[in-house]
Amino acid sequence: MSKIDQFRTHLAEGQVFKKDFIVLGSGILDGSPVPGAQVKVPLKTMNRHGLIAGATGTGKTKTLQVIAEQLSLKGVPSVLMDLKGDLSGLAKPGTTNDFILNRSETIGVEYSPQGLPVELMSISEEKGVRLKATVSEFGPVLLSQILELNDTQQGVVALVFRYCDTHHMPLLDLKDFKRVLQFITNEGKEAIQKEFGQVSSASVNTIMRKIIELEQQGAERFFGEMSFDVTDFVRTKDGKGVISVIRLTDIQSRPKLFSTFMLSLLSEIYETFPEQGDADKPKLCLFIDEAHLVFGNASKDLLEKIEAIIKLIRSKGVGVFFCTQTPTDVPENVLGQLGLKVQHALRAFTAKDRKAITKTAENYPDSPFYETAEVLTAMGIGEALVTALNEKGIPTPLSHTLVRAPISRMDILTEPEIDQLVASSDLVYKYNKDIDHDSAFEILERKMQSVQEAQEKAQLPKPSSGGRTTSRTKEDESLIEELSKNTMVRQLGRTLFRELARGILGSFTRRKR
Repeated sequence: MSKIDQFRTHLAEGQVFKKDFIVLGSGILDGSPVPGAQVKVPLKTMNRHGLIAGATGTGKTKTLQVIAEQLSLKGVPSVLMDLKGDLSGLAKPGTTNDFILNRSETIGVEYSPQGLPVELMSISEEKGVRLKATVSEFGPVLLSQILELNDTQQGVVALVFRYCDTHHMPLLDLKDFKRVLQFITNEGKEAIQKEFGQVSSASVNTIMRKIIELEQQGAERFFGEMSFDVTDFVRTKDGKGVISVIRLTDIQSRPKLFSTFMLSLLSEIYETFPEQGDADKPKLCLFIDEAHLVFGNASKDLLEKIEAIIKLIRSKGVGVFFCTQTPTDVPENVLGQLGLKVQHALRAFTAKDRKAITKTAENYPDSPFYETAEVLTAMGIGEALVTALNEKGIPTPLSHTLVRAPISRMDILTEPEIDQLVASSDLVYKYNKDIDHDSAFEILERKMQSVQEAQEKAQLPKPSSGGRTTSRTKEDESLIEELSKNTMVRQLGRTLFRELARGILGSFTRRKR
């Protein structure tokens, strides 16, 4: 048997699937693609997460585009975090030329250019569906970790959430949260001290500064209503999975906002989606481009939270795929959870680069046909080393792969095309509304106004048995009592359910709209 036949047999025997799959490309041996040596990925294991890595300009984004396209054609919706702004072209058909046709013929797939159902979304000023979440939905644990607070400061945040729960004051946006922080160190200091004990003004000031830092990165547009329902990600149109492209081109300089959004999204999906069990295909796939922005700016606690979610979320039928330059950008505990690995070329310009290449090669299965470290630096654009998990969870043979061409446009949409796509969206009309319901800020402002008015009335001269005027009326006393009437024990009993509802991820159960 020739070496080519051995290679073809080696791939075929390692890719025997009972259920459906997607074709990613064709195997390459000794620098030439091998006909009949298709590289496949089973849909059944696409919820085992994945990695798309490689140096700048090697084709990572186009590979991401290909995978999202093929999933959509199989009826699987996906969410793409687009930090470079070059994924909107998924909505329009690609162009046909001889190069693409020859490539497709070599791989053994038909090239049929078409646009896929795309929903443009944003957490900033970009056009599209506005994605928002309330402060309450984050919960004290997650919010504290995002703000990188110490144990004492986390205790203050937990106190704020508990106080607002017991006094029925919704925390919807950062304005609400800041107002309550001001209240517990000013007008409500005495009431808080009776109910919870003394609160450190220094801790509150630190928390306020952290919130202002987050606001400077644009977080005030993200926190608020109406909260996005993550089940709206799981939609199909004409049998194709809807691809939700979250446009984040103006977020790269604001990594804290990006990591805040990403983690809140994963937490909400985990809390909301039911257990799926062992399904034939994933319910949803998330692709996080420029993943180093998440891990490079995350605290230790935040990294532990991400690792926990990645381990648990696959049981919900959700696959998470990280797109970055080198696998070393992803923590080892997360990297070990990734089933599909697509490694584009790496460049060895420095001694540090060469060490990274050696370490990267160790993350892939051995192959009788390749020296992995050598292939990593020799691959051309649109080529990658690929290994996945078969339906039994065993890694498929490592293959130097010629990746198929995207069937959608390999360029961005024009502004008129974006406007047309946004105008035709049902979700835009559902979510792009400015809502400011009665919440903690308004409730406290009214109460403080009432107390002030009562105090002003009390200062009017009134006869008394001692010839003196009283400084507090019954109305005043009732208002102040309302702010501090609960003991710690009674308050704990009433909030037990709310604390359980937030769960281990610190995410608060959504209020009924």
